[in-house]
Amino acid sequence: MAAAARLAGDRGPIRFFGLGGDAMAAAGLDSVAHSDEVAVVGIAEVVRELPRIHRVFRKLLLATETRRPSLAVLVDFPDFNLRLARRLRRRGIPVLYYVSPQVWAWRRRRVRTIARLVDRMLVLFPFEVDVYRGHELHVDHVGHPLVDDVPELESAWDRQDGVPERPVLALLPGSRNSEVRRILPPMLRAAATLVGTAGRAGQVRLILAPTVDEELVRRLIAGGPLDADEVDVVRADRFAAVAGSHLALCASGTATLEVGLLGTPMIVVYRVSPLTYAIGRLLVDLPFVSLVNLVLGRQVVPELLQAEADHERMAAAASGLLGRRSRIDAMRRALAELRPALGESGASDRAAGCLLEELGLPEEARRGREGTARP
Repeated sequence: MAAAARLAGDRGPIRFFGLGGDAMAAAGLDSVAHSDEVAVVGIAEVVRELPRIHRVFRKLLLATETRRPSLAVLVDFPDFNLRLARRLRRRGIPVLYYVSPQVWAWRRRRVRTIARLVDRMLVLFPFEVDVYRGHELHVDHVGHPLVDDVPELESAWDRQDGVPERPVLALLPGSRNSEVRRILPPMLRAAATLVGTAGRAGQVRLILAPTVDEELVRRLIAGGPLDADEVDVVRADRFAAVAGSHLALCASGTATLEVGLLGTPMIVVYRVSPLTYAIGRLLVDLPFVSLVNLVLGRQVVPELLQAEADHERMAAAASGLLGRRSRIDAMRRALAELRPALGESGASDRAAGCLLEELGLPEEARRGREGTARP
């Protein structure tokens, strides 16, 4: 959104309203609702929150009816956004979709539905273009914004000869409170096993996403095996904290790409409700869960899922990595392939350029027109 406003320059202001987080509000979004209200992972978890999600859905539709935007920009959240796209198309509002639903992972038949509902699709990965080939849908590969967002920093391993006697661990338990509740407790127990229950300050770094409730995290730490002063909760400078760690225990998701771009060895863990996992096993046909392994096309980082994501297996996998420098070096060499695999820099500007094209702004200014944002 900020990139679109910057590129538009003096050709006319673009006003955005819709559903977004704190960062989008700071960039100028007129918030109809907060994205935390629909940020739920898992099928069983979504069912519990359906009344609240439906209220947000109705608020967005009412806002579009009263403000009549020139364009709807839908970002991620496919189950919510594709339903919204259907209703927007009935109202004659064109739809640009940023961050393609992972139809390459599951529900491939959904491609036909997307082609009917979406005017233009912006994808992050080059292989996603082929997924939509043969359908009447304008698809642009814009690249991944993390290439610009994640800097190249010195690694803890660049200053480390052999293996560390006192490893520094980074814990990344997810970006949603529901994820953190499931994943952080076994992470903390694994960390205690690895560093000892009398760890030193800064040896365990809990990398906290801005969307996570810090009070929840403090309660989980208090109920764990480490003292609060032995866990360094990091919100600012998280990239430096991860790069300065010898190993990361990381929840599956975008964070795995961030850790991988920083070159920090990792173990990917994930836990959802048993119902969500059982249904996912039926629908998903992929060799890996983590984006790092999917992008690189092979298993570079270990994955511990569901019952395997307990503290004993996390600690054992971490000990096996940290005890062999040859394995660490091999993983870091593979992770170095990730940045070029994600494409060139400038993804956000390319996405913003596509948005401006849909509004007709590269050719002539349309002052005062509005767009909706739905991250």
